[in-house]
Amino acid sequence: MGKQLSLLRDTDGEETKSKVEKHFAKYRMYMLTVPDELLPKITQTYSLVPPSNTNAFHSTTESIAIERVDFERKRDAFIERTHRAVNRLSMRERELITKSYMTHEDVYDYDVYNEMGVSETTYYRIREKAFYKLAFSLQLVVYKDEEAPVM
Repeated sequence: MGKQLSLLRDTDGEETKSKVEKHFAKYRMYMLTVPDELLPKITQTYSLVPPSNTNAFHSTTESIAIERVDFERKRDAFIERTHRAVNRLSMRERELITKSYMTHEDVYDYDVYNEMGVSETTYYRIREKAFYKLAFSLQLVVYKDEEAPVM
């Protein structure tokens, strides 16, 4: 029948943590920026390509508008998915994640655990539990390689 999967034992904690942190870095960027390449060009460009009577878009402004809408849809879905995952956490875990990773300013861990009124050890314990819950909820869990020799 094979070895049963133990979800926490078989996960790569460092890689999983790294993926969750990268997810929140992407979240912050989505909240703050719209890439310059998605902004339409102001100057006119001319082309020697004859006009065609197809439904294909050849205007850079139209193409950029479509790319921007696609980007915004992707961004909004990403942000909504993140919010749903964070809302599933316990009150303390949600507070920690929101204050540490979902603000516009970079904050230090000691600022957050002092503001929460918990010890440093408790802060890291809460964060680890929250990261695992988020990793499973957002499907970011990294599993250890099964072929690696067990020592």
